[in-house]
Amino acid sequence: MRAFWGIERTALPLAAALVLLAAAALVALTNGPYPLPASRLPGLIGQAWRGTAAGPEATVLLNIRLPRVVAAALVGAALAAAGAAYQMAFRNPLVSPDILGVSAGAGLGAVAGIFFGLPVWAIQALGFATGMGTVAVVMTVAALAMGGARDTLALVLTGIAVGALAGAGIAIFKVLADPDNQLPAMTFWLLGSLAGVKLADAGFLVPAVLLGLGPLVLLRWRIGTLAMGEDEARALGIETARLRLIVIACATLMTAAAVAAAGTIGWVGLMVPHMARLVTGPRFDRMLPVAVALGAALMLLIDTAARSIAATELPLGVLTALIGAPVFLTLLSRGRRSWA
Repeated sequence: MRAFWGIERTALPLAAALVLLAAAALVALTNGPYPLPASRLPGLIGQAWRGTAAGPEATVLLNIRLPRVVAAALVGAALAAAGAAYQMAFRNPLVSPDILGVSAGAGLGAVAGIFFGLPVWAIQALGFATGMGTVAVVMTVAALAMGGARDTLALVLTGIAVGALAGAGIAIFKVLADPDNQLPAMTFWLLGSLAGVKLADAGFLVPAVLLGLGPLVLLRWRIGTLAMGEDEARALGIETARLRLIVIACATLMTAAAVAAAGTIGWVGLMVPHMARLVTGPRFDRMLPVAVALGAALMLLIDTAARSIAATELPLGVLTALIGAPVFLTLLSRGRRSWA
């Protein structure tokens, strides 16, 4: 009975999440301003494999739809995994991937790149670099001025302050920007979008997500002990300070890459880990793979809706807020009833 319960809490939720991910990918590939019949996908993919793909359907699938689907899945998986890791590292279910200012820092770099007229790849690279640099500044300041980077409260408070400074920098660039060209581009990017994403952008995301997710998977058992508290984890031989730094570094890497590629997208990293816990329980080793699959599926569905429900593409950050806030409140209410 206990063995079956373990399978039920791990394999079955993961299988269901993977099925949902496959269905979301199919919906994303076939829907949009130029619909593609699902029956045509195998033939088009076969033509692409043989190098004989031609025509408008092949162009839409290979040059527009497929890179966007891959990028959306990677962004959703990265944000969900980062949110789950941050919540475990800080032992707080209300922590999101931007808690240490990585989203604000990446936004500052991208806005600066738009302001100075840099090409798209340079804007993404600058956003990624400033996102990682912001967290490095947070950890350095916390270590030097607020009692050490091992203190989670010092990290959070420093992250809030540095994130506010990055937000002020973004506001300055928006005030100084050309209102006809630069300001709309900044605003649209900050609200989140995968419009115009290329296969190279997905290629940029793959190593960043793998490098960030790999250590979390390998250390999932140790990371799970952080939920027990500092003393209990140390009693099991876990170096909690070093482990927490590894978790923060991996989660920051994935978040910075996601923000650099797609802009600021909220709620996914906060909401999806809670959804995964409902079906797997609180254990990190069981929850992480389900959260990754659910995050990828949710981002695919949201991106499909963004380019399908209106003549003008809607920002991803707006849709995630419209969907995420009610869902999160529902999850909180269910949690409260279960605690009572």
